Amino acid sequence: MRLLVTGGAGFIGSNYVRRLLDETLSDVQSVVVLDKLTYAGNLENLATVQSDSRFSFVQGDICDRDLLKSILPNVDAVVNFAAESHVDNSINNSDEFVRTNILGVQILLEEIRRIPGIRFLQVSTDEVYGSITEGSWTESEPLLPNSPYAATKAAAEMLVRSFHRTFGVDTVVTRCSNNYGPFHYPEKLIPLFITNLIEGKKVPVYGQGLNVRDWLHVDDHCRGIHLALTKGKAGEIYNIGGGRELPNIEITTTILELMGRDDSAIEYVEDRLGHDLRYSVDWAKAERELGYRPQIDFESGLVAVIDWYRTNQSWWKPLKKK
Repeated sequence: MRLLVTGGAGFIGSNYVRRLLDETLSDVQSVVVLDKLTYAGNLENLATVQSDSRFSFVQGDICDRDLLKSILPNVDAVVNFAAESHVDNSINNSDEFVRTNILGVQILLEEIRRIPGIRFLQVSTDEVYGSITEGSWTESEPLLPNSPYAATKAAAEMLVRSFHRTFGVDTVVTRCSNNYGPFHYPEKLIPLFITNLIEGKKVPVYGQGLNVRDWLHVDDHCRGIHLALTKGKAGEIYNIGGGRELPNIEITTTILELMGRDDSAIEYVEDRLGHDLRYSVDWAKAERELGYRPQIDFESGLVAVIDWYRTNQSWWKPLKKK
């Protein structure tokens, strides 16, 4: 299989590319990474694969039609990770979120539909569902996004659906829960808290820390994505969950305990606007149709992530200085 991975220099995309090329997921003929290298895209994330003869990198924008026209005839499938993803940034200014997350997907789909045989996988998020007080979302639940970021991801999904139904484009959508793992940009909760504590700083907890998230190790997510790409039915959507729901305050105290700190390191801050209380996905469909199950338990995964950030301070310290 010849793959184009858009946004492949980011957190999840780079983990996916590394797992492809070390053949953890499957043997591939070639992997082209297309990434604009905005602030969260980092070529260092791909340092271990750059000498692989199957790997090539193109710096560019998914909104660049001419560039896509030059790449797409040589691939069998596209996995789209390219997105603006930080909710706080979307609240401050949603312009780039609309451009990349909606227009970028529309342009990708327009160019893909002109080339028969390309499969397109859109990497989406459980945030498109909104918030749920009890139970878990199945893939048939309505989309009720509450942040500008989530709204752009939901809009992208509607475009994917329309191109499948109208033009017959071979599409698959995955909706993941909260990821954690190595190479996670240090603006997000787990890497921010770990790196702050390494630097002797406090950790900022929104509100009272009661917001609940389902945590998914990035390696499990990458396995789920690849199963959806290779086994998923055209036009279908698959939830990919981690199976470990925790309130933010419990995540915080667990990290503090593992790093030898106490509650005095917590700084409670004003809650995020429109902050969803709870996310929870039902991934029974992915288990039934794809054979997906998460394999990395949260506690051991978190210990390994803390060790990774302690060992790789030269990677994240320049990013925090920005």
